[in-house]
Amino acid sequence: MAVLKLIALFLIFSAAFPGIDAQQAKDEPYVGVTIGTDVSNLLPPTKLVSFLQQQKVTHIRLYDSDPDILKALSKTKIRVIISVPNNQILGIGSSNTTAANWINRNVAAFYPDTLITAVAVGDEVLTTVPSLSSMLMAAIEALYSALVAANLHTQIKISTPHASNIILDPFPPSQAYFNQTLSPVLAQLLRFLSRTGSPLMMNLYPYYVFMQNKGVVPLDNSLFKPLTPSKEMVDPNTLLHYTNVLDAMIDSAYSSMKNLNVSDVLVLVTETGWPSKGDSKEPYATIDNADTYNSNLIRHIFDRSGTPFHPEVTSSVYIYELFNEDLRSPPVSEANWGLFYANSTPVYLLHVSGSGEFLANDTTNQTFCVAMEGVDGKTLQTALDWACGPGRANCSEIQPGETCYSPNNVKNHASYAFDSYYEKEGRAAGSCDFKGVAMITTTDPSHGVCIFPGSKIISNRTDTVVNSTNATSGVDASRLIGTTRFENSLHVFWGLILGVAFCLFV
Repeated sequence: MAVLKLIALFLIFSAAFPGIDAQQAKDEPYVGVTIGTDVSNLLPPTKLVSFLQQQKVTHIRLYDSDPDILKALSKTKIRVIISVPNNQILGIGSSNTTAANWINRNVAAFYPDTLITAVAVGDEVLTTVPSLSSMLMAAIEALYSALVAANLHTQIKISTPHASNIILDPFPPSQAYFNQTLSPVLAQLLRFLSRTGSPLMMNLYPYYVFMQNKGVVPLDNSLFKPLTPSKEMVDPNTLLHYTNVLDAMIDSAYSSMKNLNVSDVLVLVTETGWPSKGDSKEPYATIDNADTYNSNLIRHIFDRSGTPFHPEVTSSVYIYELFNEDLRSPPVSEANWGLFYANSTPVYLLHVSGSGEFLANDTTNQTFCVAMEGVDGKTLQTALDWACGPGRANCSEIQPGETCYSPNNVKNHASYAFDSYYEKEGRAAGSCDFKGVAMITTTDPSHGVCIFPGSKIISNRTDTVVNSTNATSGVDASRLIGTTRFENSLHVFWGLILGVAFCLFV
């Protein structure tokens, strides 16, 4: 009898989502990247666009509407979400003329040569700048009216990204609901999204869910790692099994919309990712974990497996972020979410074989590990000694009289030793670090008769090489009010503590 009741609950819940039409379900999901600008030496717009094309990036999200970048994107196939900064919402929501001017200046002036797909109005407004909540829908409606006047409303969507903590009691997903204090605004927003065919934009970070629920949420669940059935999270109301945290977060959004009688709005993940470096309080912010999360995320999206509630619909996602934003304030992880450094060298190599050409460089297997610029000789010497000693790199070619001895300096010798170790370890994630003094590059460091180890090896592996970075320019809400993404997520997913514990152990 108990089983029959559970099956009945599942069937009732499944029937609550009839509204996602066939066209939405069959739309090809994609993986994009966000681009911030808190970077010391951000690439000039034309070089940035060339880099995006080289890396086969087809979708980007900007935190503003930089005209130089939008101009550089002209006549490319790269699709872009542009943003209204939080500090412009009040003015736009108060004046239809201001809204029309914004659309004319930032959208109509570039479209269709530049493929603008959506306008994100603010970022995490309801939870980080609640004083603007009353003006958010006014701004969205005013901008939409301006799009209608420009006859662009069917090509360009309007929405607003939310932090995951607008959802309470998120696990099990079938019991999730929006924070009731936000329900009036969210109900109005969802009616607008349903009417205009626009997505619910959500910034979802399994990293923070794991950090705030260590011991309850296993790391493997957060990283999309294969799980035995006993380790899967189970929704007791639907008996659906969750193999990863992101799917549970997406389904909690669908459940929350269902509670407001909305069933035809898709979830678009406008931010997700994992930091590659952190301070002493962030031990899980590592290159290995960042590589694992983002690599598995890409595979998961391109597998088109959907979520347990909606296996027919796969949400597209934007990885946060393209470049490391080295100008971000502490904690350390805030400056280390990127796939690339600002100089376009990869922070780590994504392992996404079989997932198409996304982020695939033309020199896929031609990557090298070299010494970073500006590192003092003593530190490099210590790393060199380790590589040639305990690291067991082949350093015979940098001995006196050998082909790579010249130029006789520690940087040259360290680069050769680092590359030798990197190749010996199979270019594994984390094998080009040496306590932060080495970096991956796609430029062959060989010179004259000196051939580096990476140039000598003909590799048949199919792993895809990826390079990374991130930034924003005082635009997203966390920057405007001086908080971090961790602080913005302090209350997210506390319901997992009891919910997951119950589902795993009962």
